[in-house]
Amino acid sequence: MPETDADLFGMTWEDAEDAIDDADFAVLPTGSIEQHGPHLPVATDTLRADHLTAELVDAADEFDLHLLRLPPLPYGQSEHHVRFPGTVTLSTETYVDVVREIGESVAAHGVDRLLILNCHGGNREVHWTDFAREDLEEAYGEGWGHAGDHETSFVELYRPDLVRTEKKEPQEAAEMPQTRSYEYFDEVTQLGGLGDPTNSDPDTLEPIVAATTRAILDALVDDLDAGW
Repeated sequence: MPETDADLFGMTWEDAEDAIDDADFAVLPTGSIEQHGPHLPVATDTLRADHLTAELVDAADEFDLHLLRLPPLPYGQSEHHVRFPGTVTLSTETYVDVVREIGESVAAHGVDRLLILNCHGGNREVHWTDFAREDLEEAYGEGWGHAGDHETSFVELYRPDLVRTEKKEPQEAAEMPQTRSYEYFDEVTQLGGLGDPTNSDPDTLEPIVAATTRAILDALVDDLDAGW
C-alpha cells in the first residue's frame, strides 16, 4: 500500500492518539475483491481506494485539512460478480455492520467525522467516480465502466506490473435489461468487463485524479464551513 505520514497502519497507539486529536476526518478507503476481466487483478477497486485516498491525504495540507487514513476495507458487496472465480463478497448486512463497527471504534477514541471513500459500484458512500464522472466521460466516452478504459488506465498509472497487457481486448456486453436489474455479471459479459481496455490512457487519467482530489477536498471544506 502507498504510505503517508497520516496512515493509522504504521502508527503506535500513542501516535494514533495524537493523530486523532488533530484529525478533521478519519478516512476509510473501501473497495472490493472481485473479477475485473482477464487483464486486471481482482483487487482493482481496493487498489483504487488505497491510492486515491493517499492522494487526498497528500493534498490535504493545501486545504488546511488534517486527515487520518485508516487501512483499506478490501471486501465489498460483490454478489453480482460471484460466478467469476476469485470474487469474495460480503452480504449487504455484513458490510453495513463492518463499516458501522469501524466507525464506532474510531469514534470511541475521539474521531468526530468518518469519510468513507468508495471505489466500488456495489458499495455506496462518497463515491470517487461521481466526483470524476464528467471528466471521465469527456476523456473516455461512454464505455469506460467496469474493467474498461478508465479502470485499466488507473492500474496502468499506479501498478502497471499488475496489468496483463496481452489479455487486453474489447469486452462485448449484452444490452442491459430495461425493466429489471441484471442479477449476475456473467449475464451481461462473458469476459467480465465493459468497454475497451485497449483504449486505456494513464497519462490522460493523471490530471483527472488531481482534479478529482481537489474537488473532494473542496467539498469537505465546504461541509466543515457549513458546520457539518
